[in-house]
Amino acid sequence: MTDLRTPLDPVSAAIADSGLVAILRAPTAGGFSVVADVLVSAGITALEVTLTSQGALAAIAALRRQLPPGAIIGAGTVLTPDDARAAVDAGASFLVSPVLDTLAGQSVPCYPGAYTPTEVYRAHLAGAPMVKLFPAGGLTPAYLKDLRGPLPHVRILPTGGINLDDITAWLTAGASAVGLGGPLVGDAATGGSLTALAARAKRAVDAVAQARS
Repeated sequence: MTDLRTPLDPVSAAIADSGLVAILRAPTAGGFSVVADVLVSAGITALEVTLTSQGALAAIAALRRQLPPGAIIGAGTVLTPDDARAAVDAGASFLVSPVLDTLAGQSVPCYPGAYTPTEVYRAHLAGAPMVKLFPAGGLTPAYLKDLRGPLPHVRILPTGGINLDDITAWLTAGASAVGLGGPLVGDAATGGSLTALAARAKRAVDAVAQARS
C-alpha cells in the first residue's frame, strides 16, 4: 500500500511533478514520433502510447531512443499480463490500464483504472502508486474532491474526457496529474497541424502552472 506520505518511485514522482500524461492513440503509431517531439519541447514529458495503436510496441522502443532522458514513455490500454510483459520488454517505463487486476507483478509502476470508491481503494491496497480514475469525462472535479475526503492518501490520475479547460479544476480538486488524449493530441498523429498541437500543449502546461501557483 502507498499513501501521500510515502515517497513515490522516480517515474511516478516525475509524472506527478509534471501534472500531465499525454495519451498517444491513433489507428497506427507512425505519426507518434513527430507528436512526441512537439509535446516534449512544450514541457509535456510523460507520454502514454496506447497498445490499440498498430505498431505501438515498436513506437515505444523508438521513442525511448529518440527522446531526451527526461522523457518518460509508458504503455496504455494494457489489458492482459502478456500485454504488460511485451510493453515492458519494449521499454515502457510505466503501464496504464482502464481496468483493475491486469497489472500485478510488473517491474515498472502500474496505474490501474477504477471508477467507484471501492475500486479506487482496491487498486490502492494492491500497491498502485497512482490510480487512474476512468472514464473521468462522466465525472467532475467535485467527485474527486468528495472521493479524497475519506481517501486523502490515494493519488489519483483522472483520464478520459478531460478537456484543456478542465485541467486546472481537476488538479485543484486534488488530482496528482491528469491524462489527456484527443483534446490535447487532436489529429496531429494522423497528419494534423503540429503548430496547433504546440499551442494546445502550451495551454495544458500553462493550466498546470495556474493550478499550482
